[in-house]
Amino acid sequence: MMLQVRDLTKAFRGLVAVRDVSFDVAEREIVALIGPNGAGKTTCFNLIAGALRPTSGSVSLNGENLTGLAPEQIALRGLVRTFQIVRPMVGLTVLENVMMGAFARISNVDEAASVAQQAIMRIGLQAKADALAGDLTLPDRKMLELARAIATQPRLLLLDEVMAGLRSSESHRIVEIIQELRGAGMTVLLIEHVMRVVMSLADRVIVLHHGEKLAEGAPADIGSNPKVIESYLGKKARLA
Repeated sequence: MMLQVRDLTKAFRGLVAVRDVSFDVAEREIVALIGPNGAGKTTCFNLIAGALRPTSGSVSLNGENLTGLAPEQIALRGLVRTFQIVRPMVGLTVLENVMMGAFARISNVDEAASVAQQAIMRIGLQAKADALAGDLTLPDRKMLELARAIATQPRLLLLDEVMAGLRSSESHRIVEIIQELRGAGMTVLLIEHVMRVVMSLADRVIVLHHGEKLAEGAPADIGSNPKVIESYLGKKARLA
């Protein structure tokens, strides 16, 4: 397995935000992490990516224990995340923002620019490469966040609600990009609330509820799971 999460727990004084969560992500797999607001999804991402140190448990990438490493150390090992609330460097251009991602591995400016341009082309922002990030719309800022992550040349990409706030056509384009990334060899773990997207995109779905893993399985199985329907999806959900 590429990613192994074992008994991951995070307590903030009296509050246990994540409790004994375990799951695997295989190479080239797309796995969705879902659940109601406050279920612990983003905390779980923060623990995996190194933004938070777990109270207990471990995270391994290709057999290497990442637990306790800083986010930049984890990123250099090939695990990179995006953020739900995008905060580009608004005074820099799109290209310069994406170059910041490339500089994680590359020190040469020309080489970093070349990698950044490739990432921008991959997500379709090449026409706005010289535009200031502060002038971008929300959909384009989402694309910029994705391009910057791609420019770090990750093996495993963690996407935190990358489609939040987007129209259906915009979400469809990101779905296509994620599928293209997987086709190029990338592995994806994503948090997403748009169930139509989750059910069409994910190979496997993990459901969190009150910080614990409630269910795990293929999208069709999750969509018909009585516990998931009761706690999250609702009886009127249509997931086909």
